[in-house]
Amino acid sequence: MGKTKLYTYYMIVPGLILYLLFYMFPTISGIYFSFTDWRPENEIIKFTGIENLRYIFTDSLLVSALKNTFIFAVITILGKNILGLLLATGLNVKIKSRNILRTIYYIPAVLSTVVIGVLFSAILTPEGVFNTFLNSIGMGFAALDWLADLDLVIYTVSFVAVWQMVGYHMTIFLSGYQSIPTELYEAATIDGAGSISKFINISLPMLVPAINVSLLMSMISGLNAFSNVYTLTGGGPADASQVIGTVVFKKFGEGSWGLGTALNFLQCFLVALICIPLLFYLRKKEVDV
Repeated sequence: MGKTKLYTYYMIVPGLILYLLFYMFPTISGIYFSFTDWRPENEIIKFTGIENLRYIFTDSLLVSALKNTFIFAVITILGKNILGLLLATGLNVKIKSRNILRTIYYIPAVLSTVVIGVLFSAILTPEGVFNTFLNSIGMGFAALDWLADLDLVIYTVSFVAVWQMVGYHMTIFLSGYQSIPTELYEAATIDGAGSISKFINISLPMLVPAINVSLLMSMISGLNAFSNVYTLTGGGPADASQVIGTVVFKKFGEGSWGLGTALNFLQCFLVALICIPLLFYLRKKEVDV
């Protein structure tokens, strides 16, 4: 092999070294430490096998965190994609204010999650803006303690996450709309098709690539929930809104590094177990379309 051909391999060596050093080595080390009793006070780290995993599936807090993670993921996946698609469909028509409206809906996606957490912490208090508004329109019966109700808080956090990112997913669907030839709609109009018929028979099939991207991104972010929950409730009240990400943070803060690592890898495994088969399925559907 000549020097010219070897040149391309020389170029990837620095990136490969960084990848091995800062990704593969920590990953492999983390897999090992997830099967140990790794704590700062332990002078000798002992291999404990599946003891950490057994603890995860028997501890009430961790089981509740797993449940909350799936609740958060389902709500955010449905909310971001359904509302994002509806917004994109409504703002794909030629109206004078569509660019302004697109910007307004997209702005929350570029705001810091910390800012949103502080903002909604004030809005959703019992005496906050939202409950005040409900009382002013005669819906005081719906004014709840959104962030303190143990049964309600995880749903509240989920809807705030949807509010923040729905504009981002709207842009994904809008980009998909731009790739649809206008001739298809014009031909459908000549054939007498209505708006609903055009949406079902033209828009949805042609939006499959955009739907696939949006669905996968929302699923990965939903299963990796952390920032929205941590900034809004910190996992409270009484651990009612804890998700896997916040429990991992809590366990590392307590010094349970082995357990925290095991829980983190369980989260990665769940994401891979759900998203990889879904990716292949969606790609197949995309080709079929």
